[in-house]
Amino acid sequence: MTSLPAATEKAPSPSLKIETRSIDYVPRHERHGKVWHQGPFWFTGNFVLTTMVTGFTGAALGLSLHYSILAIVLGVCLGTFCMAFHANQGPRMGLPQMIQSRAQFGLRGAIVPFTAVVFVYIGFNVFNVILATDAINTVVPGARAPWYSLMIILAVIIAVVGHDLLHAVQRWLTYIMISVFSVLTVSALMTLQADAAVADAHFSWSAFLIQLSAAAGYQISYSVYVSDYSRYLPHKTSSRQVIFWTYLGAAGSALWLMSLGAFLASALPSPDAIGSVREVGNQMIPGFGTFTVLIAVPALVGIMAVNCYGAMLTGISAIDGFLQIQPNLKSRVVGIALVAVVIFLIAMNIPDSYLASFNTFVLLMLYFLMPWTAVNLADFYVVRKGHYAISDIFNPAGIYGRWAMPGLVAYFLGLIAMIPFMSLSFYQGPVSRALEGADIAFVIGLAVAGVAYWALTRGLDLDAERLAIQASERQLEGVGQ
Repeated sequence: MTSLPAATEKAPSPSLKIETRSIDYVPRHERHGKVWHQGPFWFTGNFVLTTMVTGFTGAALGLSLHYSILAIVLGVCLGTFCMAFHANQGPRMGLPQMIQSRAQFGLRGAIVPFTAVVFVYIGFNVFNVILATDAINTVVPGARAPWYSLMIILAVIIAVVGHDLLHAVQRWLTYIMISVFSVLTVSALMTLQADAAVADAHFSWSAFLIQLSAAAGYQISYSVYVSDYSRYLPHKTSSRQVIFWTYLGAAGSALWLMSLGAFLASALPSPDAIGSVREVGNQMIPGFGTFTVLIAVPALVGIMAVNCYGAMLTGISAIDGFLQIQPNLKSRVVGIALVAVVIFLIAMNIPDSYLASFNTFVLLMLYFLMPWTAVNLADFYVVRKGHYAISDIFNPAGIYGRWAMPGLVAYFLGLIAMIPFMSLSFYQGPVSRALEGADIAFVIGLAVAGVAYWALTRGLDLDAERLAIQASERQLEGVGQ
């Protein structure tokens, strides 16, 4: 399938330039960047109004503020744990996140998690462009289509330039977002009263676990592209440092914004991401709330670019399993453009009820991604311990094959095991009903898929794979293992 680069002596240029790689391996001589950059990248990547909306869930279900925040803390810590450990795969393997799944699911079998992942990318970007347009319409009312087009085009340009520009944009936005939202948070604490808008605020396991699941699912959604942005780091980058900085950035912004969202939802009778921010900010300094809403737009465009880039990588990975695609600039541009068109068409035609069903979207995302993250992490940390024949990931006749039954069986076992525990607006499993609506499905999916994969791969011939790894190293880097 995709051809891989041979090692050369040419060092990467330090200047910003258009990225030419897509799903192919990044040779070690091209690696660059600083590990601490993962922190601001994921801080701003998560510091968007969409994150705040996730914090509205508990209050909407009658959960008091301190229990909502407790559920958010537990959910964010668990979800970010999965995400941050995926980040370590980037420097070790030099590959985008989802194409690594071929080692567990097979070159074509990986289409199963790929489908769910593309759904996540598209769904989030539709929501993001709608929120960003709502923010702009608070100042410039009018038709939505031109703003959709403008923001999608900006996201496409950033995504086409690629990895280094994405990092630079996210890093500089971090300083701006911290400064502005610090003032907004102080204003909220000074002017609002917790639980003032929640009638009979109380604790219930159902509401607590739904808020916890929403927070965890939101964080786990980043797992599908986290090593896309760590794969250019030097091969010997400390695993602890990659995990630490990714965790710090992603968890820090999520805890802040989701908790702020929970506070606003508990204090305001009709909370919404745009109106609430504007109201609270303007109470402290006239016009500051409107300014904050507008400042949030670049962050939304930034994460839209990240999502377009990730959707392109996943889409190319999926197609390449069946029809060879050259991993060059042209395929990147075409892939990103197609993603952008789909986002625009859905945003223009989707009903307003989509915004009201954001929590259902996050839970569905959690259900479909949890078995994948369990299989992928179990393979990397327990079964193969981070050692892969990279060239075979692109080879239909390689050791990973076209369809890998252990990964596929473990994924579907995890998915099926969750069904009785699911709690959605249109379906509630029998166990969830017995627990009065409480949702612990993601815990079941994680455990079942992970354990099943470990059990199904106990007979794996790691000695034969070790020989393939050595051959792959010679092909890619011109050295032995």
